[in-house]
Amino acid sequence: MNILNFSKEISSSGSEIFSENALNFLEKVHIKFNDKIDGLLQERKEYQSSVDSGILPSFDSKTEEIRESDWSVREVPNSLRDRRVEITGPVDRKMIINALNANVNVFMADFEDSLSPTWENIQNGLVNMRDAAHRTISFQHRVTLKKYSLRSNPAILMCRVRGLHLKEKHITYNNTQLYGALVDFVMYLYHNHKALDRFGSGPYFYIPKLQSYKEAKLWNDIICFCEDELNLDRGTVRVTCLIETLPAVFQMEEILYYLKDHIIGLNCGRWDYIFSFIKTLQSFPEKLLPDRNIITMNQPFLTAYSTLLVNTCHKRGAFAMGGMAAFVPSKNHDENRKILQKVRDDKLFEINNGHDGTWIAHPGLADYVNEIFKDKFSTFQTNQLDSISDVQISSEQLLQGCNGLSSEECLRSNIRISLKYIEAWISGLGCVAIYGLMEDAATAEISRTSIWQWIKHKNKLDNGSIVDERLFKTLLQEELSNVKNEVGIEAFENGKFDLAKSIFEEITLSDNVEEFLTTKAYEEL
Repeated sequence: MNILNFSKEISSSGSEIFSENALNFLEKVHIKFNDKIDGLLQERKEYQSSVDSGILPSFDSKTEEIRESDWSVREVPNSLRDRRVEITGPVDRKMIINALNANVNVFMADFEDSLSPTWENIQNGLVNMRDAAHRTISFQHRVTLKKYSLRSNPAILMCRVRGLHLKEKHITYNNTQLYGALVDFVMYLYHNHKALDRFGSGPYFYIPKLQSYKEAKLWNDIICFCEDELNLDRGTVRVTCLIETLPAVFQMEEILYYLKDHIIGLNCGRWDYIFSFIKTLQSFPEKLLPDRNIITMNQPFLTAYSTLLVNTCHKRGAFAMGGMAAFVPSKNHDENRKILQKVRDDKLFEINNGHDGTWIAHPGLADYVNEIFKDKFSTFQTNQLDSISDVQISSEQLLQGCNGLSSEECLRSNIRISLKYIEAWISGLGCVAIYGLMEDAATAEISRTSIWQWIKHKNKLDNGSIVDERLFKTLLQEELSNVKNEVGIEAFENGKFDLAKSIFEEITLSDNVEEFLTTKAYEEL
């Protein structure tokens, strides 16, 4: 008899996921690992305090033997040796079907940055993922009555669980909230490993927001425990880790090492990486970053990040995945031509730098990006695992940041995007089209931390204005009015824009960078 408590009612379909046996399993995992996660999150705070005191991130001398010794990760399964084009999106039923039917190799279904974790969304997401894994998923639009179903050979399904920092407040054990990552991982694995195996696939996961190899080691312990409990062979569960925090970029070999029985690759989560760069180095005025549209992968510190990730992965037999093309195709021919050129430039950079695959956010880009890979790869080539450059990357290169223009236009844009995204998130939407881009939490994170950094270090704009609390509050009020005009009075008044403004203002004017926007906004769900 399990003693997990639920603060909200479980739906009829949700009860199939949160069955007694599944809950017994979840309870075991929680009891064994909850305190260990608590400890690692405390270590994150201690690490940040160390950086704030002046000790910059660097490669750890204590783990040099791991970096210097000869070892490889477990061989990548055949079903995952071609990952040239991956699409990502939330665990919405219709979106899952469209993504799995797209001309892509992999669909990463997301419980993290592109999902607002309302209790309804979490339950529905787990049900949808079960049906997708069993290939029974279908959907009919309520208004148009259009039917959606899976094609016979859908893309490989991967599940991105929530980061370790996110709790699942609707489930408690002895008044302690469970970690969302454990809920997502355990429920997806428990219900779907047999079906996935039948279809020649497996329980494949993306793990986000790692900050240290100790967290990777914990994930390895969680995975091994679950494999043993379910009588699965070691290495049944396979994971790709996002390298999207500044501390983690200095520990990539160690992360691969401690997950070597399960890991198949690392991914450049570049928007979150820039957000983490600002957050980690918040006490250093010389690390001030310019307008975010200037901070592209061509900037030397981001090229160094990409190059080090590729070399590290390929040295150890793992895939090196590139970043996101968040563009939404336009029906305007001239505008779409500009969009496709930007996508092309971005993907050619990744291919030329040695990446094995890339991300897109919209099915309409799949054919175009596939053609880019076909043009650059030889006829039967599906990856670049044998590509390792001679370039040596130093700590100084990774930490140098970049210079450039700081404009009021970008400041205003960051304010509008933050307001729109936060309002959508607290209204239950985690993936939103804003100004022609599919945006998730990472965009709001980089937008609001950029403003925080400019205020903290009194950045001077190109028009001579100094960014301070007074200027921010003035522009915030003006941009709230502009958002009202853009969305219309009815949508504005029926929405949660005033609450979004309050959350945004509080975290932007805090003394230190709020660790994650989503943990603050989660209180309002």
